[in-house]
Amino acid sequence: MENDHPEQRHPRRMIEPGAFPLRLRGMGAFHVGGREVELSGLPVRELLMAEGGQPVRIDPNGRYLVEQMYAQYFLADPDAGRLPLLLWHGGGMTGATWETTPDGRPGWLHEFLGWGRDVYLCDAVERGRSGFAPVPHVWPEAPVIQTPSDIYTRFRIGTKDPDTGRLHPFADTQFPVACFDALARQMVPRWTTTDAAVLAGYLALLERTGPAVIVCHSQAGVFALRAAHARPDLVRAVIALEPASIPALDTSVASYNVPTLVVLGDHIDTDARWSRMAKRIRDFAKAHVGVEILSLPDVGMRGNSHMLMMDRNSLAIASRVSEWLLRQGV
Repeated sequence: MENDHPEQRHPRRMIEPGAFPLRLRGMGAFHVGGREVELSGLPVRELLMAEGGQPVRIDPNGRYLVEQMYAQYFLADPDAGRLPLLLWHGGGMTGATWETTPDGRPGWLHEFLGWGRDVYLCDAVERGRSGFAPVPHVWPEAPVIQTPSDIYTRFRIGTKDPDTGRLHPFADTQFPVACFDALARQMVPRWTTTDAAVLAGYLALLERTGPAVIVCHSQAGVFALRAAHARPDLVRAVIALEPASIPALDTSVASYNVPTLVVLGDHIDTDARWSRMAKRIRDFAKAHVGVEILSLPDVGMRGNSHMLMMDRNSLAIASRVSEWLLRQGV
């Protein structure tokens, strides 16, 4: 069912967003991509694998499959006949980003299914159910782990008192602050040396799904823009929620010509890193026809954090994204 080409489907009526229970034509999961490695010369051990069990001889030498990526697919019923959405999460996160919000509301997965869109939910290479390679035998460095207070300020939910360490939300924040710990529990270790493997996994997913729309967040913005530049036949549009970087694309080989909407939240000017990033995003938009910026404060939507899909007005943001996609004809 996951290979059903969206352009061959018969368009049908879309249901209202947030209408529950949702109906599906099908759902499932698979892994794509990866490579094979062989390890040798490692010591054999005996380990107790279960309480009360018998020791098991563990020989780490031999063949491994690594750098595969996990994806789930949800096929909407009724089907609106539009291109499917591929939801790509940010750094230190998994596909849970797009599921239920920290305060228990339906996430973007549910909303776009409710609009009749097929949705593919991914755990990038080395995150979540994609698994990770033995360290240091395959990947050269240990993972990075972020503290909750780090993500509180980096995601522009609020500020941290340098003397007391207390966290203070912005007065107009749209993030459900009382449920911040639910976001912190989603965070997972991430690597800084696996970008090539992550991109390869995403490209393998596109080969499997066929033409699609990428909805990406933060770190995944790099991979989405690179994928769109390399495979405009497969990436028909990009929705980039606060991309953490703009990659240096080789436009001497091919121009970047995929319709792209970059969505920016509020309080960017309070963080030097995000201020610099916003300038780079604006330069990217000026350099490429078809790249648009939706600055939420500029349209009267104040207080949005870096976690736009989790903020209290996430449905209103999703509605604007959906309207933009319809205007692009995808």
